[in-house]
Amino acid sequence: MDIQRLKMLLKQEEASKLDFKETLLLNTESEKKELAKDIIAIANSIGGRGHIIIGVKDKSKEIVGIDPGELNEERIQQIMSYRCDPPINLRVEYIEIEHTWVCVITIFKSYQRPHQMRQTGAFYIRRGSTTDFARRDEIARMFQEVGLISNELIPLYNLDISVLDRDLIDNYLNKISLTPSKDLEKNVWHNVGIIHHDVETGKIHPTMGGMLLFCNNPQRYLPYCSINIIHYEKNEQITQSIQGDIIEMLNRCYDYINKILEDQRYPIEAIFEGIANAVLHRDYFDLTRNIVVFISNDKIEISNPGNLPRGQNMYTLRSERNPARRNGWLYDKLVILDENNRFLRTGFGIDQISKIFDGIGKVKLLNIEKRNLFKMILPGLKRYKDKERS
Repeated sequence: MDIQRLKMLLKQEEASKLDFKETLLLNTESEKKELAKDIIAIANSIGGRGHIIIGVKDKSKEIVGIDPGELNEERIQQIMSYRCDPPINLRVEYIEIEHTWVCVITIFKSYQRPHQMRQTGAFYIRRGSTTDFARRDEIARMFQEVGLISNELIPLYNLDISVLDRDLIDNYLNKISLTPSKDLEKNVWHNVGIIHHDVETGKIHPTMGGMLLFCNNPQRYLPYCSINIIHYEKNEQITQSIQGDIIEMLNRCYDYINKILEDQRYPIEAIFEGIANAVLHRDYFDLTRNIVVFISNDKIEISNPGNLPRGQNMYTLRSERNPARRNGWLYDKLVILDENNRFLRTGFGIDQISKIFDGIGKVKLLNIEKRNLFKMILPGLKRYKDKERS
């Protein structure tokens, strides 16, 4: 790190990726544990690389300095190696500023999170400028990012399989040429991930994916899994909640949007591409938000919980022919179930959407990591009307 970069950091406030410490003592076990907690929390937090700057007061930013001889890089690396699993890639530097020295610990962006404290098994995360325990949904989301779990296969222990629709399941199994006998059907359902058999209790429960695809009204049990369409009629805002299994929701969205835009020449296939992407890529661990489609004269916005999957960015999203997908199990099933082939286009249809609006407006993609939100913003109805008139 050069001096200019350090000066820029000193102008910022403490946040999830930046921490200031006046001193750092590593003489006792509790002091070593506190350092490990802070580094683990920064590594687990969303964003790029993070920094801990030692020798600076966190409130006033007064540079008090440190003795470089007291903070040995090898010792800090050993402390983290002993206490953190998996290991965190970090760098320790000593930089002279204002005739004194500060220590900068750089924590590089991790593709192996979540990291945990080996001695206690605890996971930590930064909430603003505070180190805190990671919540269950935050831990689960990080495990999914690295492929250690798939949230579609998580069993819903408060439900039994009576909530599933046998006809929907049979339709899927017929499409993949599976017609199990009565005594074997539960084994087949389990093997394809629709249900989960709890060995300890002997009970059978539907999985999250099983509910989303094979329950007539999953929103009765998973209310956050609907699609809200917001639009205007004579200056009055209308909110329509679309419910049903995923295929049924898409069909109902198609019918509803066709109806409200029937007198306009807006290219609604762009909206449906965005909705299909949202359904496929949304973070089903987020229990607080639905997918929202906002239609207005100024813009059409499709937002869904869940930022881009690990290893993806705006460039790879537009350029890759086989982009990473958060919910791979769902994708495999939806490709088979969807007779309209909407999911064969998801991901690499982004460039086609942009071409539709050439000369009209830009298609914006917003990956909002801190809010765990992804948005696709299309030109509004008015801009397309103006183009048609011209």
